[in-house]
Amino acid sequence: MAELITMPKLGFDMAEGTLVRWVKVVGDEVNKGDVIAEIETDKATVEVESSVSGVMVKLVVDEGTTLPVNAPIAVVAQKGEEPSEEELKALVGEEGGEKSKKKAKKEEKPAKKGQESKKEEEPEAKEEEADITPAGGVRSSPLARRMAEDHDIPLQKIDGSGPRGRIVKKDIEEFLEKGPEPEVSKSERQVSLPAFAMGEIPEDQVVEMSRLRQAIGRRMQDSNQNFPHFYITRAFKTGALLKLRKELNELLPEEDKLSVNDFIIKAVALALRQYPNLNAVIEDEKHIRRFGHVNIGVAVAVEGGLLTIVSKDADQKPLRLIAREIREMAGRARDGKVKNEDIEGSTFSISNLGMFGVDNFAAIINPPEAGILAVSTAQDVPMVVNGEVVVGSQMKATLSADHRVTDGAEAAEFMRVLADYLEEPKRLLL
Repeated sequence: MAELITMPKLGFDMAEGTLVRWVKVVGDEVNKGDVIAEIETDKATVEVESSVSGVMVKLVVDEGTTLPVNAPIAVVAQKGEEPSEEELKALVGEEGGEKSKKKAKKEEKPAKKGQESKKEEEPEAKEEEADITPAGGVRSSPLARRMAEDHDIPLQKIDGSGPRGRIVKKDIEEFLEKGPEPEVSKSERQVSLPAFAMGEIPEDQVVEMSRLRQAIGRRMQDSNQNFPHFYITRAFKTGALLKLRKELNELLPEEDKLSVNDFIIKAVALALRQYPNLNAVIEDEKHIRRFGHVNIGVAVAVEGGLLTIVSKDADQKPLRLIAREIREMAGRARDGKVKNEDIEGSTFSISNLGMFGVDNFAAIINPPEAGILAVSTAQDVPMVVNGEVVVGSQMKATLSADHRVTDGAEAAEFMRVLADYLEEPKRLLL
């Protein structure tokens, strides 16, 4: 018997989605759990799996069609079964078929200047295909950013050799081979001024906002207007953490190496266990829901904005597993292959701009959560130890918290406990 596949509801607040690509076409064999299509929601592009096995006999909608949740998208029949056109029409139905098609709208993205020449460029590797300028303003490929993050290399220190100055994998490898640049005396420095190019001033460009950019705008505006934020900044000594990370990475294969952010995720999760008001949401006017699970959301720069992937039960997992899961989910997010479970269920978030050399910043709370930690770069600074000025590694982080759920004293205590974990990182291994 033929069965109908409908637009899935991917997240509690999803009302509609855009079918951006069919993976299976008419005549293809389909097994339960096979990816049949890619759906773009307000949050991400998600792979849709089939709930039945059989043969694809009808695609109800075309690629690029936007339609509401539960609207028919395809029909799968049993092997050997050949349903008639009348049977297919009856199964799809007037309400879900032709009416949904009329209601659905095709989304056309405006062509960008230089798009034709961009198609001619040969990518270095699969992960180098995306030409992305993340929030930090440095044009780089996803693989290059991941390598820079793993080795704590500020992207501003690297000259990109890719198209339009994009930093690619080869640039990171060459930087690692050269090692840190030698100190140059003031007399040896040369002032390099940017070239002033005369030419025609380009016309203003009006570009359509992506669904992700629109969703980010709505959520952040709502959070900024309706969540009473307060902020606490603290400096953390990171010398011991960086030393331990280096020692552990010498024992691990390349695909399992730990980033500084992996340590932060684990430390935050353990600290939240002691301060459950920060691992909570406002249930209603009279109730706060304190979550039993500690699920840490991690902001990842993707084309068109930011996406939050989720390390579930991070307080229960070893560092190596956290690192592997975050790496895999971030890769899927940047490649547009994210799974629904990758981005759902966070109870507290982290936004880390340390790889961009940021000294300090504050982040907007990701609703409906009660807090978010903004992490800056670890850098060498002068500090006083036993009455003497020495050079030490330090990192600043700012907690943004919802004043309806917690107060300054509790938030400050949370930051103190977080410092205990980060400044004595061996405790994260116990």
